[in-house]
Amino acid sequence: MDTYPTRRSTVYGEAVVASSSPLAAAAAQEVLAEGGTAADAAVAAAMCLTVVEPTNNGIGGDLLALVWDGDRLHGLNASGRSPRAWTPEHFAQYQEMPRRGWDSVTVPGAVSGWRALSERFGRLEFARLGRDAVRHAEEGWRVGPIVAQDWARAAGILGEIEDFADTFMPGGRAPREGEKVVFADHAATLREILATGGESFYRGALAERIVAHAEAGGGLLGAQDLAEHEVEWCEPITASWAGHELCEIPPNSQGLAALVAIRILERLGVDPGAGADPDDAETVHLQVEAMRQALTILHGDIADPAWTRTEVEDILSDEAIDAMAARISRGRAADAVTEPPTAGGTVYLSVGDAHGMMVSLIQSNYYGFGSGLVVPGTGIALHDRGAGFVLTDGHPNQVAGGKRPLNTIIPGFLTRGGQPVCAYGVMGAPMQPQGHLQVMHRLLAGQSPQEALDAPRWFVEGDGELKLEVGWSDEVAAALEAKGHRVTRTGAGDRTYGGGQAVWRLPNGGYAGGSDPRKDGHAEAR
Repeated sequence: MDTYPTRRSTVYGEAVVASSSPLAAAAAQEVLAEGGTAADAAVAAAMCLTVVEPTNNGIGGDLLALVWDGDRLHGLNASGRSPRAWTPEHFAQYQEMPRRGWDSVTVPGAVSGWRALSERFGRLEFARLGRDAVRHAEEGWRVGPIVAQDWARAAGILGEIEDFADTFMPGGRAPREGEKVVFADHAATLREILATGGESFYRGALAERIVAHAEAGGGLLGAQDLAEHEVEWCEPITASWAGHELCEIPPNSQGLAALVAIRILERLGVDPGAGADPDDAETVHLQVEAMRQALTILHGDIADPAWTRTEVEDILSDEAIDAMAARISRGRAADAVTEPPTAGGTVYLSVGDAHGMMVSLIQSNYYGFGSGLVVPGTGIALHDRGAGFVLTDGHPNQVAGGKRPLNTIIPGFLTRGGQPVCAYGVMGAPMQPQGHLQVMHRLLAGQSPQEALDAPRWFVEGDGELKLEVGWSDEVAAALEAKGHRVTRTGAGDRTYGGGQAVWRLPNGGYAGGSDPRKDGHAEAR
């Protein structure tokens, strides 16, 4: 029996998919049933999510993934770089990085990520993987309740942008829950991507349409920017806590923040496997304080590695962790972090197949639908990942040309002694490292994947505010306030806390899966 209120149960099977959309989970399971790998299934689900959850991702977004191939873990960074023509001088006109329009659009990497995963770890033909996505786009799909709410909210923000309204506001409004939506242009674009192995998007007909739209709108994204894009296979970075390793994509991803936080907690003697109750105010206080330290490092030092001042090894060194841990008081909350976190929108999915391959995949347009720009006649909603840069002179993450911005999306993976334990993640921009920490603690404390995702969450704002989700007791809130935390109790349905998925490998084979009740999806087994 799960401890926290939920609409779901933990799911068990020889192969498990957990996704924020039931349609995407079903697409992945169909691929597995046809002999596809976990990578094939993940790509099928990712393509499907661009159709059925356009509020948080799209063809014009970025993708990161961690893949356990049966022997070892691989990292994939399919995030794009800024246009080469971008300069600090060009952005001097702004007080902060724009979140809308062409000056927020970097090269989208998701399509290249689909192809890379298929080529390296797939078994089925790439063209097969988009079948369900194309079918839903052509024949129509029905909008879930949470997607409908997010869509209506986005329409209020982006509805005056012609690109957005033409594509995403049929009849002049956002679709309502249960209504059927057809994306004919999106379907045609997916067919083109599948037929060309993604080549058209970067060096073919689709690339030409993207560049033409940029030129028409005064954007600096050019043909060379798209043509030169490449994915990066990378070695995951890790840190240990309670006998387990948390694995993350290295910078430009923000995953390093989660590693810093768990290393601090280990140094403070917080042990999830030895009685550190994740629902106890003392534990929450130390989690929050460790995350404050990690976020300070994140906003000060993390960027595209070619521009960083500090190496990952230095940030995770014993000396650095000791210094951060020493700044934490067990009895008093610290000051605010140096820069406030920002909102965002993302999809995350986990897959484990019957042969032992596991995939942790995250895909995003950043701020909901992204920049508000949609390439005419294609359904390609372009992300606003450029908003991840800063304007501060000399900062390692200062906007420049040919550079990857600090990227909020982070897939997570747990191992124990180098062996796979769990593919998991929590979507939602600055919630992600905070969510990785909280869900990891709960999993290692013995909670099931579903319990760990059902449980209430906290969220640290950059100005010092500590938000508590519905479900935390009055006693915990009062105890945190007594330590100096500025606590805000948020209402039901607050989007601050993201949404997660988890697929846990069982000791004797098979998996247990959980899916976040804050989203429309579920875990599905076979």
